[in-house]
Parts: sequence; structure tokens; C-alpha cells
Amino acid sequence: MIEAIKFWNEPNNLSHWDFLIDPDWKDFSTMVEYAAKSVRKLSPGLKLVLGGISPIDANFIALLRGHDLLSSLDAVAVHGFPLDWNHWKINEWPDKVKEIEDISGLPVWVTEVGVSTFGADEVQVFGLQRTTELLLKRVERIYWYSLLDLPPTWEATTRHKESEGSAYYRHFYMGLIRADGTPKPAVDYFNPEMGICQWIHFEDHRLDEIIYWLRKMKVKKLRTGISWADWYRPNAFEWFDKQMNALKEFDVTLTLCFTPPSIGKKEHHTSPPVDLGEYAYFAEQVVKRYVLNESKDEQNPQSNKNLIGI
Repeated sequence: MIEAIKFWNEPNNLSHWDFLIDPDWKDFSTMVEYAAKSVRKLSPGLKLVLGGISPIDANFIALLRGHDLLSSLDAVAVHGFPLDWNHWKINEWPDKVKEIEDISGLPVWVTEVGVSTFGADEVQVFGLQRTTELLLKRVERIYWYSLLDLPPTWEATTRHKESEGSAYYRHFYMGLIRADGTPKPAVDYFNPEMGICQWIHFEDHRLDEIIYWLRKMKVKKLRTGISWADWYRPNAFEWFDKQMNALKEFDVTLTLCFTPPSIGKKEHHTSPPVDLGEYAYFAEQVVKRYVLNESKDEQNPQSNKNLIGI
């Protein structure tokens, strides 16, 4: 069951939104406002959540509030990795949450928090235990990132591989399960009252493994996504139908992000689209197909005349 729609991912991170093109986030705010209003009209019961911000920045939330975006949403999401990348300590988590609550006037969801085993498995065990103590009863939703390590042959979603140096490789070891399928020690300390954040990639060969471990760990709440850029691939509906059908037993927070390059102001998945209303159209199609269960034939994206050439 889809219980929430999350609009974009880390919009204040250049790896996910090109704020060199949209420096004051006006395009972003307009785009998400259109989408939120469209989804609200279709399915008033869905929670509508601002894509998790990283870094956690009250000034950024104040900027979006000034654009009147927050009035269309039910919650603000944040991402934090104080044992890997952030310039603050893990014990500051409650203060970080309160800061965003105060500036936004909305509940805060922690939709990504995790610890890499790049240095040692024991660090992840400590981080998971301490995060659980600090946040599980403090916020409405918390999602541990992530379930699976990245396969070593893949690339992490970042623009900063060169500048990150060895820190780049921490991205590959955020899972509770190693790339070879074996569990790490932290699995024994995972509290299933917490959710899991696991991005399921297009035609991800790990889908069965993901479902196996979610069930084994008694996870009920899952955060994943559908890439807008993948929505128009050949066989996209076949894949996403398979993905979403496999996830029916979980309470899903579904993230919608990544611009199809051919409709961006720049040909890149982080670019604002030329037509800001296209994101709302995409969100509508996802909700109709996987929340309202409308006819699949009516949801064929290739039939949209505005998207010819994608």
C-alpha cells in the first residue's frame, strides 16, 4: 500500500537538483506545488512529503516557505549521516529535527539515516543503536538507509566522486546486507518499528532478495521510488508493475524524482524540466496506476503528445 508520496530527493544537493540552473529554487517550488495539488485532488488521504533535504538546512526550508510551497505539504523530510559525511555529531539529531519543525511548522520525517561499514562493522552497530534511541520515538517516520550494499560494479548517485576521494566509497557500504548477500552484524540490532529505505533500480536484479530480507527482518514500512527518467523507457510499465505488485504487503513511501533528460532545461536528470507541469502529469499517472488502480491502457506515457521524443 502506498501511504505517502515524496516529491523529489535531496533538492538542496547538486547531485539531485541543479540549483545552478534554478538558484533560488523557484522552478522547484512551482513544480512540486503543481504536483502536490494534483495528487491531493486525486487522493486526499495520501501523505505528501517534501523530498528529504541533505544537508539539513533551516535556511533552505525558510526559502521554500517563502515560495509558499510548504502549505501544499504534510511533512518535511530530512537526511542525515553524522558518522560519515555531516559536520555534526550523532547526538545532535533531536536538535536538528526540532530546528526544521520550528521553521517549517510541519512534522519532520527522517527518510534517510544510516552508517557505512567502510571503516568497521562495529561503527554501523553503534550508529544503528544510537539512532534508534534518539529518533524512533521522536519522529513519525524513520527509514534506515539502506538494506543492501551497492554492487561494486555500479556507480553511486553523486556528482562529486573526484572531490570526495575515499569518502565516495562509503556510499557502497551503507547496507545492512553485503553485496554478496550475507548479513552484517547490525542486522541483529535492527528494530522493525523503524522503516527501511531501499531504492529499487530499473529492472533491479535484486528485487527478490530485497523482498526476502524485508520479510525476514519483519519490516512493515518501506521507502523506495520511481524514477521519472525511467518512466518512459521501453518496458517501463512491465517493470514498475512488477515492482509495485511485489511491494503491496508493505506501507510504502514512494519518492518521485529525476527529470527525463530530453525534457530538461539541460539534458540531465537533475535539471528542472522546461515545462514545470510535466512533473505533475507524471505524479498523476503514478497515483492513478498504483493508488487508484485505473486502467493500465489509459496510463501509457507514450500516448502523451507533450512528451513525444522522449
